[in-house]
Amino acid sequence: MKFNTDILSLFDKGWALVTAGDLDCFNTMTISWGAMGTLWNKPTCTVYVKPVRYTHEFMDANDYFTVSFFDEKYRDALALLGTKSGRDSDKVEESGLTPVRIGENLVGYVQAAHTLVCRKIYRQDMDTAFMPEAERERHYLTEAPHTMYIGEIIGIG
Repeated sequence: MKFNTDILSLFDKGWALVTAGDLDCFNTMTISWGAMGTLWNKPTCTVYVKPVRYTHEFMDANDYFTVSFFDEKYRDALALLGTKSGRDSDKVEESGLTPVRIGENLVGYVQAAHTLVCRKIYRQDMDTAFMPEAERERHYLTEAPHTMYIGEIIGIG
């Protein structure tokens, strides 16, 4: 597998969609926090999802997830997918993006520039006791902290 990109700005500046489930039942959300690297000699992608997000249920219930990256022209669609909940509406249809089956049971998007296929290998709820006070106050005064999901990258499309 080869993936050439500026990983330090890929999430923060470019945003992405993390998606879990299959075409019959899935949810997706926009993320701007993430990382790529190596863990246990495996290429990995780490994403963060708050427990209040509908996608959290799908991430916990599934062994695989995808992370899809898009060109700038899809910024409005990603903004919509980051502000609406799949609990309340068909936000994917409203976004104009086209979900597509990847492999047997995963979901990506026709419009994605790249999609990482990840097998979940670790999950951990973040603990505010180990965070800098400034970050704890900035991000977690009213909601529980993110859950960190690390996935082994098993495919790149």
